Amino acid sequence: MGRFRQTAADDGSDVGVDMSPLMDCVFILLIFFIVTTTFVEETGIEVDKPQAASSVQLEKTSILLALTEKGEVVYGGREIGVSGVQTLVKRMLQKEDVPVIIQADAAAQSGLLVRVIDEAKLGGATKVSLATRKPQG
Repeated sequence: MGRFRQTAADDGSDVGVDMSPLMDCVFILLIFFIVTTTFVEETGIEVDKPQAASSVQLEKTSILLALTEKGEVVYGGREIGVSGVQTLVKRMLQKEDVPVIIQADAAAQSGLLVRVIDEAKLGGATKVSLATRKPQG
């Protein structure tokens, strides 16, 4: 007469929340944010940029070259020299047409800066800019 139905709580097994779908969502979001993040490649050297009233933010996708006060031309943390600018710009512009931004030290020689700009233009750059900082105050 007395048949009792056994419930899930009666059989002694623990009832819990399945964490698999939550972990899947977390990993999908992580992959999404990693893929959509834009990384800015810095020059790898600190440069004392000159002040300019018309200073604007650097573009995210650009070729960043640094010109130090000692006359070194640096890209990606390594010294490439003035002669390496043209080949670097040619190679980078094959992938995508991006502007060249030169971060010249305030104490750098202007003649060398003109040579770097000229080499970038000879490499095929249509837009060459100088990085400056906004005046304090």
